Amino acid sequence: MRSSRRSAAHGSPSISSPGSSPGSSTATPRPSEFTASVNLQDIHFDFDRYDNRPGDAGILDANDAWLKAHRDDLILPEGHREERGARECNVAPGERPAKAAMNYLTAQGVQASRFTLISYGKERPGCTEHTEAHRARNRRVHFLVKAKQSVVCDR
Repeated sequence: MRSSRRSAAHGSPSISSPGSSPGSSTATPRPSEFTASVNLQDIHFDFDRYDNRPGDAGILDANDAWLKAHRDDLILPEGHREERGARECNVAPGERPAKAAMNYLTAQGVQASRFTLISYGKERPGCTEHTEAHRARNRRVHFLVKAKQSVVCDR
């Protein structure tokens, strides 16, 4: 697995490409190259948990069907956590749900080489209110996609 990790002390996210092999010449796509799709829905996680909730299986199955229909798109699951705890303590927990979602999708047949994972920890909250309901909405995996560019060679 090729991994490009940035220091948590500098407020940068943790990025990894699980489907890449060491020594691969394929560059890890930058998160800014990915965009949201209305066809992919977020999944949420319980406090201090990172396993997929049974109720989210339907969402993951729908995401799986769309991803299989768009086999050339690359996938960026973003792991997000709530604001409680130090940032350094939230980056790894944000990556675990993204990996759990990726593992579910790869078990369904989506190629691991299509994934780049990122964890923002608590850096990009979806909700800024400090209630339990809003914290629950911040514990999520948000899916982004990037159309795979074809390589054209001139001879």
